[in-house]
Amino acid sequence: MNTLATTRMSSKGQIVIPETIRKQLNLKPGAQFVVVGEDDVVILKAITAPGIDTFEALIQQARQQAKLAGLKRADIANAISKARGG
Repeated sequence: MNTLATTRMSSKGQIVIPETIRKQLNLKPGAQFVVVGEDDVVILKAITAPGIDTFEALIQQARQQAKLAGLKRADIANAISKARGG
């Protein structure tokens, strides 16, 4: 179901998402969005956390790629330590 609504931008650049849209998309306070703009078009895409099945698949894929690359747990620990300035 498509819902059409209008809104305005405040002097601080804030835009209120109309209540009908918030309810339709089940948007809650603190929801995060990716914002894309081109010419006179602005698109907001809600960011949703992946489901546990998707997350597990991503972890499995990362483990397979690390194994193919020959990475070891010690390599990862060293990279984290180095990134943290240790």
